[in-house]
Amino acid sequence: MLNLSRRDFVVSTAMAAALGLNARLAVSPAFAQKTADPAKGSVTYKVGAAEVTALYDGIWEKPHDPAFIANASLDDVKAAMVKAGLPADFVSIPFTVLVVKNGGKTVMCDSGTGGQVQPTAGKMMSNMKAAGIDPAKIDTILISHCHPDHIFGLMEKETNKPVFPNAELTISDVEYKFWTDPAVIDRLPEARKGLARRIQAVFPTWKNIRQVAGEPEVAPGIRFVNSPGHTPGHRAFHLSSGASELMISNDTAYVPALVVANPGWHGQYDQDAALAETSRRKLLERVIADKIMICGYHFPFPGAGTIAKDGAGYALTPMKA
Repeated sequence: MLNLSRRDFVVSTAMAAALGLNARLAVSPAFAQKTADPAKGSVTYKVGAAEVTALYDGIWEKPHDPAFIANASLDDVKAAMVKAGLPADFVSIPFTVLVVKNGGKTVMCDSGTGGQVQPTAGKMMSNMKAAGIDPAKIDTILISHCHPDHIFGLMEKETNKPVFPNAELTISDVEYKFWTDPAVIDRLPEARKGLARRIQAVFPTWKNIRQVAGEPEVAPGIRFVNSPGHTPGHRAFHLSSGASELMISNDTAYVPALVVANPGWHGQYDQDAALAETSRRKLLERVIADKIMICGYHFPFPGAGTIAKDGAGYALTPMKA
């Protein structure tokens, strides 16, 4: 989801290292975490025979920014946070990674921040180990898109060494080609150029990346779902097992208090906001019509629940942890 603004860039010391900056930047006490971490950093539930474990990777308490939602005021955004029962003085953006065990395979959905995006994130690996999941036994990692909070967990901060060298990394061909095209750097805003350079320095050298077209089954019981707009090749993941289903929306519908409740709001990090809105509405309507669960990378932990129509928007009823 993330595209670093200048302010976000300055306060993120780990991101500075990730993008090759030499100086270590001090984190202001003003950015000390206000939201308590969950009592338990992992929650496991079943979708049919599939075992799903949500792993908490931390939270970004994003300072309010008039540009964050292009077609809503700061007062609108704050009111939406209050309506959702969340603090009004910042936007709560948790990071949650799923691990799915199904059909004899262990599949991770995105890879977390790697502690390289926000000072209050980077807790996934310790929570994974506490949940009894061996990182070395991850068979496949599905990549929804290439924003830092979804892929920096794949690579070590200082060296870009692969964190999961034995796992197959599966990504849509559209997304891979977009970020690895050398010409894209000149077309990107300044805040995204460093990300593209890092991807281009790393991904083409790895032999365990599989590009797939369309919406195939990419792991036992899991299919890609086209949901472009947030990025050109963004994908949601659809898990089915027996009569049970889960839509892993990733950043199609990110902060529920904002763009689920108000699907027409256009987020700053959506590369094509109008297309992202179309994808979001289509996915939410599918979830309602099929009467299935939904989860999201930035939903309140553990990130799963059900969606219902609510006036002109939608409402998320979270599952009980």
